[in-house]
Amino acid sequence: MLLTLIGLTLAAASPQSADAAVGRWKTETRGGIVEIQRCGASICGRLVTSDMLRTNPNLKDTKNSNAALRNRPLRGMQILSGFTQSGNYWTGGKIYNAEDGKTYGSDVTPLGADRLKVRGCVFKPFCKTQTWTRVR
Repeated sequence: MLLTLIGLTLAAASPQSADAAVGRWKTETRGGIVEIQRCGASICGRLVTSDMLRTNPNLKDTKNSNAALRNRPLRGMQILSGFTQSGNYWTGGKIYNAEDGKTYGSDVTPLGADRLKVRGCVFKPFCKTQTWTRVR
């Protein structure tokens, strides 16, 4: 009994696999849903939907700082890319914010099976962190 309890305690304390970031996640803002998947040795994430996309599914990337990209649809747009695995988290990636049309440096850290810490930085230490929750 004691060995079982110790084993369960150690399993619960074990760090999450970096693949724990794979799945669908609800962002903290505007009802966004982002799907993260493996992209080779990295991870990438696409915008599945948001409150604004549910109202107008044909929204375009009108605030993009690159005028040539302003006509692309927001739905399905890749917003996370370029990460390097570092232990059980992902670092050195990029996150695109369609609300201001800018791309920021980003890190992604699984916090258990159902939460994900996503940090975007203009440059460190000027960062904003959100905790996303898994959508089942």
